[in-house]
Amino acid sequence: QVQLVESGGGLVQAGGSLRLSCAASGRTFRTYGMGWFRQAPGKEREFVAVIDWSGGITSYADSVKGRFTISRDNAKNMGYLQMNSLKPEDTAVYYCAARAIVSTKTALYDYWGQGTQVTVSS
Repeated sequence: QVQLVESGGGLVQAGGSLRLSCAASGRTFRTYGMGWFRQAPGKEREFVAVIDWSGGITSYADSVKGRFTISRDNAKNMGYLQMNSLKPEDTAVYYCAARAIVSTKTALYDYWGQGTQVTVSS
């Protein structure tokens, strides 16, 4: 069982930066893949970035590639999403998620946090 709690969201101007954190409980987190997903009002939840258990494999949505960086610290049971050059279209609730084998498919994830709001003003 893995429990996830996101933090670090907020209001930022376009071009600014935020760092989201995901605190995980449970010894198995360090063996799990994790991902960041987001959901804007009226839209489906979408893949943002994922990272495998070792941190050696990452994947990004085209819309965030070059601007966002996913990372993790297994010793601290933490995951992170560094977001730079933010745009108004990045506005959404951001969720971290975990599953045994990393995937970009939202529906396959077993464990989810409650989400943190990111709002980017123009």
